[in-house]
Amino acid sequence: MPPQAKVRPQSSLDFKLMSLTFKIRDLIKPRINILREAGIKQGFHVLDYGCGPGSYIVPLAGLVGELGMVYALDVNPLAVRAVQKIVAKKQLLNVRPILSDCETGLPADSLDVVLLYDILHDLHNSGEVLAELHRVLKPSGVLSVNDHHMTHEEIESRVTAGGRFALSKSGTKTYSFLKR
Repeated sequence: MPPQAKVRPQSSLDFKLMSLTFKIRDLIKPRINILREAGIKQGFHVLDYGCGPGSYIVPLAGLVGELGMVYALDVNPLAVRAVQKIVAKKQLLNVRPILSDCETGLPADSLDVVLLYDILHDLHNSGEVLAELHRVLKPSGVLSVNDHHMTHEEIESRVTAGGRFALSKSGTKTYSFLKR
């Protein structure tokens, strides 16, 4: 069994406040603007690792279309429930929530893009998580990273440390890494 992530407990009130903050942020800075840099296309299979309250879920579901699939993974049951509510309300047939602190349960080489947005700084088991993301990404897959809590150097160093990924490009909002 893999080591468990050290996760700070989050109360229901904390989660609701975070969700409200994200909703306000998303009105000011729509998430689609960040997603465009990831190069997501119709039919892609995408994992939103650390999906939180689901800010990226609706635009992702639209980008991948009916033939694509969005997996929304989070360690927090409140986040998974929030995504389940979005899925039910919007009737999204191409979104599957996953409750986990590391392992995705997805087949090897099955994903076109993995989003690691605003979570890298908080991962206490980043080596295990990056190994799992490497496993599930297709050979041509992209790991798209955005984390305003870290500098470019910190992001690149953390993601490339295990030798699994190499920086492919730096966008205005994200960094794209390819499998080695």
